[in-house]
Amino acid sequence: MAFVQFSKVSLAFGDRDILKEVSVNLQAGTKAALTGANGTGKSTLIKVMAGLMQPDSGNRVAQKDARIAYLPQSGLTHKGCTLKEEADKAFQFGYEMQEKIDELGERLKTNATDAIIEEQSRLIQVLDDSGWHRREATAESVLIGLGFSREDFGRNTEEFSGGWQMRIALAKALMQNPDILLLDEPTNYLDLEARNWLEGFLKDFQGGFLLVSHDRYFLDVTINEVYELFNGELKQYRGNFTHYEKVRQQELVTLMHEYEKQQEEIAHLQEFIDRFRYKATKAVAAQERIKMLDKIMEHKIEIPESLKKIHFKFPAAPHAGRLVLRLNGITKSYDGKEKILDNLELTLENGERLVVAGRNGAGKSTLLRIIAGQDPNFTGEVVPGAGVQMGYFSQDNAEKIKGSMTILDYLESEAPLELIPKLRDMLGAFLFRGDDVYKSLDVLSGGEKSRVALLLLLLKPINLLILDEPTNHLDMHSKDVLLQAMMDFGGTVIFVSHDRGFIEGAATKVLELKHGEYKYFPGDYKYYIEQIEKIENGQLIMDNKVSAAGKNPGKSEIVNNSQLSTVNSQLSWEEQKKLEAAKRKKEKALTECENKISELEEQKAEYENQMGNPEVYSNGEKAKAVQAKIEELASQIAEWEEKWAELAE
Repeated sequence: MAFVQFSKVSLAFGDRDILKEVSVNLQAGTKAALTGANGTGKSTLIKVMAGLMQPDSGNRVAQKDARIAYLPQSGLTHKGCTLKEEADKAFQFGYEMQEKIDELGERLKTNATDAIIEEQSRLIQVLDDSGWHRREATAESVLIGLGFSREDFGRNTEEFSGGWQMRIALAKALMQNPDILLLDEPTNYLDLEARNWLEGFLKDFQGGFLLVSHDRYFLDVTINEVYELFNGELKQYRGNFTHYEKVRQQELVTLMHEYEKQQEEIAHLQEFIDRFRYKATKAVAAQERIKMLDKIMEHKIEIPESLKKIHFKFPAAPHAGRLVLRLNGITKSYDGKEKILDNLELTLENGERLVVAGRNGAGKSTLLRIIAGQDPNFTGEVVPGAGVQMGYFSQDNAEKIKGSMTILDYLESEAPLELIPKLRDMLGAFLFRGDDVYKSLDVLSGGEKSRVALLLLLLKPINLLILDEPTNHLDMHSKDVLLQAMMDFGGTVIFVSHDRGFIEGAATKVLELKHGEYKYFPGDYKYYIEQIEKIENGQLIMDNKVSAAGKNPGKSEIVNNSQLSTVNSQLSWEEQKKLEAAKRKKEKALTECENKISELEEQKAEYENQMGNPEVYSNGEKAKAVQAKIEELASQIAEWEEKWAELAE
């Protein structure tokens, strides 16, 4: 079994310990996540595991011929060949191994020793097990799974954008079929469809993998153990990510109690020192307190950022009417080519949270720009409702943030007065902690500017939020803070996100864009998935609130492979929910019937047993009374069985 083992690995940057005697064993079958707050050293640890960075001390042992594939967060580009040619580079190990096999074959012609025969046989077996002979089919399957089309195979790699460049890198890592996969934020540049495909790939993957991700849903369905890196130390937790969070939260309750107790002691000692340090009569006592404080600070308890719960609310949404937005016949194409949006019709009511779903390139961001008034080159009509005040966020907003002001000063200049005291907490929720708030706008990275732009939008009193990928550049805790704020928001939201957990928590309606067509689903994301599964099974009945592609809402339609047929039998989402509630009520009643029947049958059996007791059957009065009770219970059982039959019907 292939493995990579790390024992007591330590690494420091200056006076900061990044890794402190970390030990971990990765082997075939390992399905693990690496978690920890931003800046704790997760990417550093993965680089050490990949053999790209040398630790200060400790041992790294890998089994002979164990193949490790590593994917960094970003920064990889490909050029000088087609996509298909670049993909074939993932199989370089196989070409090299085949050369060794051929070389050994030549040596066997003149010197057929047992050692050479055994080595050649071993290499042939390794090559066969790696799947190298099926490389063309593997490459096609992985590339298409990650969203590339067959038409892309002949394109030069330099034609692909940065996000697609990272998809190429991910594809190459997966194609290698390595023994160990090390993936640092593999879902960053994937749409939902590609993420779903990757989930399936990792579930079936025979090797071991360790990945970093801020997507809770993705982790829950792919991993069965979690390694947490905190203060340089690594701790293992069994189970999926949600289970880890529950266990860790219980642990942190105790830690938080100790933390608060220590903070009180620190404050008490510091108060004494500040008060009596310069008084001659208390100087000795003050020095003793200083020594005590220094000793405590050597073992100061640190609290993970995820425990420092930060909550904030949007400013109160200005009043708006029931109808917030109406889209009439929205049509959009680029350079006169195929329409990316075709006669899209939509009505949005106050308080709804609409997620726009679809593959990359389906027109999601384009639609949001049109609604926000950022793209005037379309046909159709965008009609805001009475009193609607829009706020729009996209990654492009970051480019407008410039200047020498600090982050804190910039936001204070833009925030309502009542929110200024809360700005530090809000900045902390968006990963600007400590002295980060004093960074100049001009020195911020693209991701940092994006977070400032998002926070800036959330400070303004608006009642229609339009958010294009608001969860990019946020860690899991920050996503939770944003999600809660959205749930508490009194207005309406239209958003795009590739984080399924975030979508499931936020969305109340779904608009799917696909190949210039659209479908509107008047239910949450789980309802949408149920309907998509019906489509994949060849049939989807759509009610009068669900628009088939290119059709106006208001008709009852069924999508059945290649034709649309009118039907009236499909229930709306709201009606479906009522039916489900009624079904649960009946199921509960059935269970109660079954329990009652069992109880009565037990009582009847007890009385029947009494009829075999000489004290009963030899006493006419007692026997008569027991028999009457048996008949009464039999009658009750019959009544309950009749009720059960009616419910079961």
